[in-house]
Amino acid sequence: MRRCFVCAADMLGPSARRLLYPNGRDRAFPIACGSCGLLLEVEADPTRCRAHLAERLAGPVFNPDPEAPYGLDLYTLRSAATGHARGVRPVDEAGRRALRQPHDRCAARGNLYALDPAVGLPISLGLLCRPEALTAVLAALPIHAAWTDDIVVLLDAPARPVQATGCPRGSVRVGARPLGQDFAAQRNALQDLARHPWMLQLDADETLAAEAGRRLPALAALAEAGDVLSIGLARRNRVDGILSDVYPDVQYRLNRRSVRYAGRVHERPVLDGGWPRSLIALHGAIEHHLDRAHVLARSRRYERLAPGHGRPEEEAALLRPYQD
Repeated sequence: MRRCFVCAADMLGPSARRLLYPNGRDRAFPIACGSCGLLLEVEADPTRCRAHLAERLAGPVFNPDPEAPYGLDLYTLRSAATGHARGVRPVDEAGRRALRQPHDRCAARGNLYALDPAVGLPISLGLLCRPEALTAVLAALPIHAAWTDDIVVLLDAPARPVQATGCPRGSVRVGARPLGQDFAAQRNALQDLARHPWMLQLDADETLAAEAGRRLPALAALAEAGDVLSIGLARRNRVDGILSDVYPDVQYRLNRRSVRYAGRVHERPVLDGGWPRSLIALHGAIEHHLDRAHVLARSRRYERLAPGHGRPEEEAALLRPYQD
C-alpha cells in the first residue's frame, strides 16, 4: 500500500503508536499515515479496509473493531467520516479531550450523524484574482452562488467598478489591493472582507464543485463543535488536464474569519493551540488547473520571493501523473 486508504496521502511510515480498545486490548501498529493519522498493519489490504470502514460508518454509532487490520483514534475518525458525508460526536468527556489532544491512545468511539447540506453555518467565499483572470472568475461565480450568499473577489490591482451577473444582487463584491509579493498578507486582507464567521478562499485557477460547496456549512458546524479553527481540503492539481501525483495536497482554506495566514509563499494559517485545532475534510476536493509552463516557472518565482521556500523539488512531482 503506497497511499493511505482513508486520505490517499503518500505519507505512510513506521509507527510506534498503540491503541487501547474497550475490551482491554492494548495493540501496537507498525505503520501510520503522517497526514490523517490512520494506523495500519503491514499486510492490510486497502480494498478490504475501505469496505470494512464504510460498513462501520453506516450506522448511528462507531465502535472500534479490535481485530481490524487498521485503527483510528477519534481525531482520525472525524476526518474519515467526512469522506462518507458523516459527522462524529464524542460519546463522553474523554472523547472531547481526545479531539483536543490528538493523537489519543484510545481507539475511536463516537456517535455518527449525516452532514446535512441544509444545516450548518453560513460561509463566505473569497477569491484571489489577477486582473487578466477577472472575466473568467466572474463567469464562474454562479456555480458558487448555489451555496453561498457572500462572494468577495480581491484583485491584485487598483480598484475599479465591476459588474457581476448571474448571482443574486448584493452577493458579490469586488475589492482591490496590491499583492506586494506577500501572499499571506493578501489572504489576511481577504479574510477581513468576509461577512460570515467562516470563509473559504480559492485562487483564480481553482474551483470547487457545487455539491462539495453545499456541505461546507455542515463542516463548519462540525468544526465549531470541536473547537476547530481551520479545515483542510484536498486539492487535485491538474497539469494540462492530467491529475498530478501531488495529491491530496491538503490546503487549509476554510477558516474562521479571525484566523491569520503567515508566509510570503506557501502560506498557511497560524492557529492558537497549533494543528490540533485543525481537521482534514474528505468530502470533496479543490480542482487546481495548471499548465506546464506555469509549473516550470512557479518554484523559481517563489524562491525569488522567499529564498529557501520555493520548493523546487515539487516541480517534478507536479509534472508526474498520479499513481496509487
